[in-house]
Amino acid sequence: MSTIYDLSCINAAGEEESMEQYRGKVLLVVNTASKCGFTPQYDGLQKLYTNHRMQGFEILAFPCNQFGRQEPGTDEDIQSFCSLNYSVKFPVFAKIEVNGPDTHPLFKVLKKEAKGLLGSEAIKWNFTKFLIDRKGRVVERFAPTTTPEQLEERIEQLL
Repeated sequence: MSTIYDLSCINAAGEEESMEQYRGKVLLVVNTASKCGFTPQYDGLQKLYTNHRMQGFEILAFPCNQFGRQEPGTDEDIQSFCSLNYSVKFPVFAKIEVNGPDTHPLFKVLKKEAKGLLGSEAIKWNFTKFLIDRKGRVVERFAPTTTPEQLEERIEQLL
């Protein structure tokens, strides 16, 4: 089975990036959307990133348009939105799919390692979060309703 470090993702500039570069860091992987009720979580995510980046913490955001078509823009639109509205400094990758036949390989691994409610692998909505330890193990999955502020203590434990 693949680990997350065996995978690569397309960044917002359309270039392939190896997940290997995140080896040894605590990661929070989030599927995001710009027109969702949970979009203001970008604020809290940026605060977490600012507070813990120097300790080896990274947030990886993956825009997705599969839930209520709440991420309709291009990758360029999404980058601009995140920067202008939330001053996001963490990586926001190219838009992907997190469910169905075109599920991105990273999310296949994440969903298999940390199942949701009642053992379901499917992601139910935008801003589902996966916490990964320094060894690349998916430690926990969090619902969209779990705010970034609620994750701080858990992240600090892993750092």
